[in-house]
Amino acid sequence: MSDQPRPDRDYREVNFDGLVGPTHNYSGLALGNVASMTHGGLVANPREAALQGLAKMKALMEAGYAQGVLPPQQRPDLGALRALGFSGSDERVLARAAGEAPQILRAVCSASSMWTANAATVTPSVDAPDGRAHFTPANLQSSFHRFLEPATTARVLAAIFRDEAHFAHHPVLPATPAFSDEGAANHTRLAGDHGEPGVHLFVYGREAFGWGTGEGVMPRRFPARQTLEASQAVARQHGLSERQAVFAQQHPEAIDAGVFHNDVIAVGNGPVLLYHEMAFLDEAATLEALRERMAAPLIPVRIPGEAVSLEDAVASYLFNSQLLSNPDGSMTLVVPGECQERESVWRTIQDHLLAGQNPIGEVVVKDVKQSMRNGGGPACLRLRVVLGEAERRALSGRVLLDAPLYAELTAWVERHYRDRLAPEDLADPRLAEESLAALDELTQILAIGSVYPFQRG
Repeated sequence: MSDQPRPDRDYREVNFDGLVGPTHNYSGLALGNVASMTHGGLVANPREAALQGLAKMKALMEAGYAQGVLPPQQRPDLGALRALGFSGSDERVLARAAGEAPQILRAVCSASSMWTANAATVTPSVDAPDGRAHFTPANLQSSFHRFLEPATTARVLAAIFRDEAHFAHHPVLPATPAFSDEGAANHTRLAGDHGEPGVHLFVYGREAFGWGTGEGVMPRRFPARQTLEASQAVARQHGLSERQAVFAQQHPEAIDAGVFHNDVIAVGNGPVLLYHEMAFLDEAATLEALRERMAAPLIPVRIPGEAVSLEDAVASYLFNSQLLSNPDGSMTLVVPGECQERESVWRTIQDHLLAGQNPIGEVVVKDVKQSMRNGGGPACLRLRVVLGEAERRALSGRVLLDAPLYAELTAWVERHYRDRLAPEDLADPRLAEESLAALDELTQILAIGSVYPFQRG
């Protein structure tokens, strides 16, 4: 790839964080997500959750990183309940669902869209043959509560990235087990610089059709969510060549330990790949393929199991951290507060990462405990979109965070969000009314138009 053009320095990575929705609750819906399963049934604090997310966004904005905002989904999803046979007034629909199928009610009230790492897979324009940034919303078909998201996600992305001269949108993959797609949580782009052509690492848990060397290698305890076939289809949609993509199987033992997405066991940025030794089924082949395809030298930062066990990796979400580039060539790692609570993890951060031969020169700790209890750390909360200067100017709406927008969003949360929400509160029709009022106001604040079903009729 030495004949590729020199990097365009006006390219920047924008982290689009998901705003936590008004129905944030702990329903324990995600099989294989240890934190979600462990905290199911606890009382949540939606207001605190949203403010914690906004505080993280503000801190990164003030540190000089480009920060965007994505809105939550319409919840409760009364349309989904009606499609499942619950009829009558909104109040009647909620009451029947609570009495007859409480798990379904919990699913249609999930605020899981806060984890925008699952929203889509993105290829920047510098990598695409047509010179546009490409988006494919994830179908999230592996769980019902997330399967409800893609239609609204597609409308939101199309509303923000509207200019067809700069942005291309692809249809969601068929929502079948063969094409199970979990978005950017299983995708990492590696390059010497954001504006330099990159290599895309797609990580999958299983092969739907049994092709390739990974045939028959499957986790035994928890399901493998991403398929090789889905990753390959997204790469084709975006026009990526064989030289631009690497497909690697996630280690089945890691999935069984609670690593439901690759971003719970590995994080990449620029030429750096920070990963646990149990991240990939064939570690050596994965690294070799990346080295062969990358123009810049790969910088692998390997954390051995003797330093951080799989259990501690999952509990702390060390690898579900944000790895961010600084102008001086160094990198900052934004970790959840839980990393300080695990001695082995914190010691590894100090001795292995900060003292190691790698660009990571700073570790910043952020409190996102409300999200962590539901199974999502700092990296889950953001969708990474590399954009050139012209593409940033072409964005529609008011979605790039600045001080005035932060103040408005904070006040909006304070006005509309409850500070206590238990699973039994989800049947309260007033919660549905509060949520719709909040979302209607939010679309005006963000100036993104009518993206929700209730606004579209």
